[in-house]
Amino acid sequence: MSSSPRPDRPPGRGAWPLRTRLVVAQVVLLAVVCAIIGVATGFALRDTLVARLDSELFDTAAKVRQNAPRPPPGVVHNPLDGPGFGPGTLVVIEHGAGTSGELINPGSLDRTMLSPEVADRVQSVPADGRPHTIRLGDDLGDYRMVATTAPNASKFITGLPMADVDATVTRMAWVVGGVALAGLVAVSLAGALIVRRTLRPLERVAATASRVAELPLHQGEVALAERVPDEYADPDTEVGQVGLALNRMIGHVGGALAARHESETRVRQFVADASHELRTPLAAIRGYAELTRRTSDEVPEQIGHAMRRVESEAVRMTSLVEDLLLLARLDAGRPLAREPVDLSRLVVDTVSDARIAGPDHEWRLELPPDAVWVTGDGHKLHQVLANLLSNARTHTPPGTTVTTTLSTVEGGARFAVSDDGPGIPAGLQGEVFERFSRGDTSRSRAAGSTGLGLSIVAAVVASHDGSVRLASRPGRTTFTVHLPR
Repeated sequence: MSSSPRPDRPPGRGAWPLRTRLVVAQVVLLAVVCAIIGVATGFALRDTLVARLDSELFDTAAKVRQNAPRPPPGVVHNPLDGPGFGPGTLVVIEHGAGTSGELINPGSLDRTMLSPEVADRVQSVPADGRPHTIRLGDDLGDYRMVATTAPNASKFITGLPMADVDATVTRMAWVVGGVALAGLVAVSLAGALIVRRTLRPLERVAATASRVAELPLHQGEVALAERVPDEYADPDTEVGQVGLALNRMIGHVGGALAARHESETRVRQFVADASHELRTPLAAIRGYAELTRRTSDEVPEQIGHAMRRVESEAVRMTSLVEDLLLLARLDAGRPLAREPVDLSRLVVDTVSDARIAGPDHEWRLELPPDAVWVTGDGHKLHQVLANLLSNARTHTPPGTTVTTTLSTVEGGARFAVSDDGPGIPAGLQGEVFERFSRGDTSRSRAAGSTGLGLSIVAAVVASHDGSVRLASRPGRTTFTVHLPR
């Protein structure tokens, strides 16, 4: 079964999966239904048992009246002396001579006189001929009682214990609870299996979406061959509608990516062709300008100045064309040279060139004792470091200290260019490696800039399977390049 990787949850938010929520909701709903059924059944059973006990109570009360004939004056006759009374039967008689009451013990069937406290509670039963429930203490528990009067004005109170009723209701509650618990466990297991099988198409859809999301859509031509299988893209089901919509979206995205790639390819080809074609006329312009400057004939000052400016701008345009052509070749994926490169010597030579080009800056160099070697294109790596040093020289004021550090790291080499200039604003740090990106006016551009230097650094380092990162704050700006060994 396919499943997509779960994204990291934000702290404090423990969202349950849909499968868990469905199973829990199902179990909770069933538990509520079982509780309602159990409570309703318990009350119904208790009412039925109490009604049956009341019927037995009335029969017992009638026997008490029959077994209690009018005695001679001053003689008290106990109705329990007659047959037909079961365990736990309680009788209290109030008459002119006083009050008497006895209880048939449930275990031994012996009769016991009631204590004064119990007799007082029994006497509180109203003589209305209706059953009442009276609590006679922890030993006797609840009793169902009815009080009647005799023609001789005697009051007969008859009671039967509710212990059997309570015991039956309790046993029923335990049985219903056990059956409900077993049912909930069975429903949980079966529900989890059913929900898992039901949501399997949704998991397949999510897995397809995850695989598409992991594709490098921003890098060159991407073939979106991932699709939700037809069996999970049925428009007659809800999950199938989601799968069908995802397939349509992937198709639209694939078409858009293909169109974008085709457009970018045409633009790259145009830039490469234009840059290549411009190299020849620019070389001719520089040659004629240099020829005019070297001629022995006297040239008017204004014309000489104009030709020097033409030569200078031709050199600048040639540099721009070469940069554009290099980026076009890197975008096209043309392989670079792969040969051993001594980074130590490369760094020393490049910093020396920068010291000559920027004498108003302080240049520092930190090297390890042993030579550092990597495999790559030495000319392009020299251009990377030269661009970083030129960037530091161009965008910092005179007197700035620029430090180049070379070191070895696990699996590769690392060099960094740091300066103590004004720094790069935080809002521009995410764009410095974009093409034609320029710093704001807080970083001087007196020498001019094409805005391609750092983009060439990023492209060349990426072609070497390396990485470059920037860390900048006022007083400290560092570009760090990591190259695999």
